[in-house]
Amino acid sequence: MSRIGRMPVPKPDNVTVDIRGNRVTVKGPRGELSREFHPDMMIELQDDQIVVKRPSDERQHRALHGLTRALLANMVEGVTKGYAKRMQVEGVGYRAEKRGENLALNVGFSHPVEVEPPPGITFTVERGYRTFVVEGIDKELVGNTAAHIRAIRPPEPYKGKGIRYQGERIRRKPGKAGKVSVGT
Repeated sequence: MSRIGRMPVPKPDNVTVDIRGNRVTVKGPRGELSREFHPDMMIELQDDQIVVKRPSDERQHRALHGLTRALLANMVEGVTKGYAKRMQVEGVGYRAEKRGENLALNVGFSHPVEVEPPPGITFTVERGYRTFVVEGIDKELVGNTAAHIRAIRPPEPYKGKGIRYQGERIRRKPGKAGKVSVGT
C-alpha cells in the first residue's frame, strides 16, 4: 500500500472541508480552493482528518492514491499558510519593479517586460529591486507562474545573468580564455 496515500491529512480547526463526490472544496483563513479528483478515489472526513482510500491494488490506483493525498495536503497547507517562490534578477542593469499589480522586469531587452499576475497570485518586490516573491494559495499556480517568469530570461552559463530561483545554482562555463595559439 502507498506510504503517502495511507497517511491521513490533518485538518486544522480554522479549515472547513466540503466533500461532494469527487469534488473537494477547502476553505481557510487565506482563501478557498476547489478541485475535482479521479472518480475511483474515495475521499472521506474522519475525526478531523481527510482519508483517501483506493478500490484496488492496480498500478493506476496505487499511483492515484498517493497523488490524491498529496494534492489534498497541498490544498490544506495553501489555505492555512500559503506558498511563496523567491526569485532573483542577476545582471548589470537588470531589475524588477512593481507597476500596480503587474511585475515589470528590465532584463536586457529594449523594453521592460510586464508580467500580469493570474487570479490568486501576488508579486512583492524587495531588497533593492533584485529580489521578488511570487505568492499565492495554490501551489501548482505559484510554481507555474514562477517558471513562466524564469523563462523570460533564464540564467545563462557564462556570466550567470538572468532570472533564477533564490538559492538555484547555475553551472558556469569558462569562456574563450582557454584557447591556445599555434604556430609561432
